[in-house]
Amino acid sequence: MTRYFGFALVLLFLAGCSGDAGDEGFAGLAGLEKDGGTNNKAETSYLQPGPGNRLSFPADFGSHPQHRIEWWYLTANLETAAGEPLGLQWTQFRQALQPRAAAEPAPVPSEWPLQAAWMAHGAVSWKGQHYFAEKLARGDIGNAGAIALPFRVWLDNWRLTGNADNNRWHLQAFGENWSYDLTLSIDGAPVAHGEEGFSAKAASGEGSMYFSLVDIAITGEVTLDGEVLAVTGKGWFDREWSSQLLKTGQKGWDWFALHLESGDKLMAFRLRDDSGSFRSGTWLPENGDAVPLNSEKLSLQELDWRKGVPVRWRLSVPAYQVDLELSAPPGDYLNRGLYPYWESPVSVSGSHSGEGYMELTGYKAQ
Repeated sequence: MTRYFGFALVLLFLAGCSGDAGDEGFAGLAGLEKDGGTNNKAETSYLQPGPGNRLSFPADFGSHPQHRIEWWYLTANLETAAGEPLGLQWTQFRQALQPRAAAEPAPVPSEWPLQAAWMAHGAVSWKGQHYFAEKLARGDIGNAGAIALPFRVWLDNWRLTGNADNNRWHLQAFGENWSYDLTLSIDGAPVAHGEEGFSAKAASGEGSMYFSLVDIAITGEVTLDGEVLAVTGKGWFDREWSSQLLKTGQKGWDWFALHLESGDKLMAFRLRDDSGSFRSGTWLPENGDAVPLNSEKLSLQELDWRKGVPVRWRLSVPAYQVDLELSAPPGDYLNRGLYPYWESPVSVSGSHSGEGYMELTGYKAQ
């Protein structure tokens, strides 16, 4: 799903910061900058996606410098050689500080430009323990970026790189007492969410461009506290960009991506505000085309809480006889970065069994 990081990062990069983040406050993920997107180049403004926009491949795997915010996001449900479940996350974000048209050359690094800031998150969840790291970088000076061909997203020594056909990726990330080195084999075409890739985030029509790769086989190694674990499993990759995400009054979101043992898959999210919530999703039958789900076709209900966060849910899609219970494993899965949020694997029971991931933001976690 989405994340939005904001003005606190601007201050960090104006000061020339780069590398690992500290514990300073963070204004971001659940709001837009109040100025609405002013910039220093009157002839170039931010682009805002709408229902008429369409996806374009492979270009949309690369960066969109005229949009305010974008991210590349992988979650994975893995298993060790001993059969123990292990969850994994990698995400990289780009925050534009000044829009640049796609056809316009990038600024010269030696001029120390400040058109964009980057942030990356990595996490591993295993046996009730949660390892997390956050890295920051200034844009357009070489130590962070994203390109479509050959596919590459990087921030310092964290790297996601693809082959010439963009169907086999290599992912590396490192944190304190943890690292992972993974090979991702991609099967199937990108899945467009919403209206041919435009995913509404409010009843009034604001939204983002959003697609996923949902059939990813993963092999590799995860190292935790010096112990090297061989892992295999499956991943879910999201790609999203926009210039306006959450409306005033929206408090946060709940996002789920599920692999069901039936072969079907399901993505669902809810954006919360004072008057209720906006729900959306995509049903992916094992054999058939993706089906967009609106608020009337999808329900989400919290069933149990842990430390101020809902960790057990009921998710229903009656039209497809889907009535699921989603449960996080024991433990604390809060990513304690500039903006804390919950990121955990989930097990699936009920009408279908399976596994997946959930992301929860905007809660007052204890």
